[in-house]
Parts: sequence; structure tokens; C-alpha cells
Amino acid sequence: MKKEDIRSYLMEKGIKPSYQRIKILEYLLEHRTHPTVDEIYKELVKEVPTLSKTTVYNTLNLFIEKNLATVITIEENETRYDADTSIHGHFKCEKCGKVYDFNVNISNLAYDGLENFQINDQHVYFKGICKDCLKNK
Repeated sequence: MKKEDIRSYLMEKGIKPSYQRIKILEYLLEHRTHPTVDEIYKELVKEVPTLSKTTVYNTLNLFIEKNLATVITIEENETRYDADTSIHGHFKCEKCGKVYDFNVNISNLAYDGLENFQINDQHVYFKGICKDCLKNK
């Protein structure tokens, strides 16, 4: 997505397209690595010296509220962000720490006991050792 497309996309979602918001969304779209706030901040502050971590947090929260991003919390002490808001699963390698996306068909997932519940959010997370780390054993 080009910078002008990002600007239009933000405006369509009712978000004022500030330079910092454009850069943060651009980073999320270009780096499908499920970055943390620290990773986003450390990379973007080189290009946007006035950027603060608070701005990154606030912008990501706005993106989540407007469904432009989702929060990934595979580990309790680590919050990551994903610009892909479609339903899909995540696998985190316990060796290298990389997070991978994988397709999942939620409609085939069996769960009993929630017949009269309203489900607002669905996540599928797996942890283990990725194929690259297994190869390098």
C-alpha cells in the first residue's frame, strides 16, 4: 500500500492521517513480523525523532478500536501487533521467538458448553519449535 493509499485508508476508517499514524501503519503493513511497541518505536524514531512510545501505544490502540490491527498475546508478558485482522492462527517458536501466521478454519473448531454465550473474539495460538530451528539442531 502506497503512502497516499494509507492516508485514504485511515480517512475511510475515520482516523486523522497524521504523519506518525501513517508511518506506524506503514510499518505494520511492511513488517509482518508481529512487532512489539518497542520494536516499532526503535525503528521509527530514527526517521521520526519527535515520535514517543506513548504515541505508538495510543496509535495502536486507535488502530485496534477501528479494526486496522489486532493484539497478539501469546505470552503474558509480551504484546505484539498484527495488521492482518482476518481470522488466522499464530505459532511462536520457543527457540528463536519468531511468530508465524497460519490459516485456521474456526467453523470446524469444536467447542462445547458455550451454546448461550456471545463470543466477541477468537484466537488460536500454538507454541513450539519452528521448522528452521528444528533443521539447525
